[in-house]
Amino acid sequence: MSKRSVLYMLDPMPHNSPFDINMAVDADFDVIIPLNNVRLEDVNGLTQDAIFSRGPEGVKKTGMFIGGRDIGLAVSMLEATRKAMVPPFQFSVLADPSGGFTTAAALVAVVEKQLKEKHGLELKGCNTVVFGGTGPVGIATGVIAALCGAETTIVDHASLDNALEKAETYGRLFETRLEGTCAASEADKAHLLHKADVVFCTAKAGVQVLKASTLAEAYQLKVAADVNAVPPLGIEGVKRSDLGVPLKHAINSPGAVGIGALAVGDYKYKLQQHLLRSLLKQEEPVFYDFREAFKIARTMV
Repeated sequence: MSKRSVLYMLDPMPHNSPFDINMAVDADFDVIIPLNNVRLEDVNGLTQDAIFSRGPEGVKKTGMFIGGRDIGLAVSMLEATRKAMVPPFQFSVLADPSGGFTTAAALVAVVEKQLKEKHGLELKGCNTVVFGGTGPVGIATGVIAALCGAETTIVDHASLDNALEKAETYGRLFETRLEGTCAASEADKAHLLHKADVVFCTAKAGVQVLKASTLAEAYQLKVAADVNAVPPLGIEGVKRSDLGVPLKHAINSPGAVGIGALAVGDYKYKLQQHLLRSLLKQEEPVFYDFREAFKIARTMV
């Protein structure tokens, strides 16, 4: 009798995300086992229980997913699973806390394509600003952009100290450079837009980050992308399904285009499905974080 496919879903939060569970169901795993309140120190034991109980053939039909909200913790848990593997008892693992890794990977890949198609530019050397930049999606987006060579600033809406701390922590963790700042007013946002080539809006759902009057203060903007699908949308004038549509309120940035949440979300959904399914298709174990996810997202867009 052939073994069934199993996905263990580790989450440090009190509850596993229904979104992630639904994604796993749609990826056709036979058995899905959510485990919550998982601590970093628990990961080694849980991983070894999973690998040794199925045998070398069984682990080929086994995968692990790491959720939560803290991307630093997720990366540490991912590394803990790697260290717990004992060849030939090995399986593949995907970390995607709050869906942040796949959302960020899809977001930057879509922006990168529009930047090249519409303006003939790469992210390298561009000035990028990430509003809502201290949340999971914002941090991952900022790190990916910075690793691509962009001069990247992550923005907190209320706390300069938080922005500076997150920029320093995650810049050091992923061996890149991030700037951090606070934009508590429309004037603060306008100041950031003056020299921005690319804007990522990754703030909470239902929060309008950039009004029309603020967008008018952008003088070299090329692409602005929003991941908020709940009204009011994050960027005034950008519709959910927009993909490279002229940004009408950026009146001082001729050629600027907008990307909406559904356009990003379509690729995010396809990317997460692809990564989940690929956990069972690898000859050698793979350990996906947002960097690996971004490499694949680039091929999908």
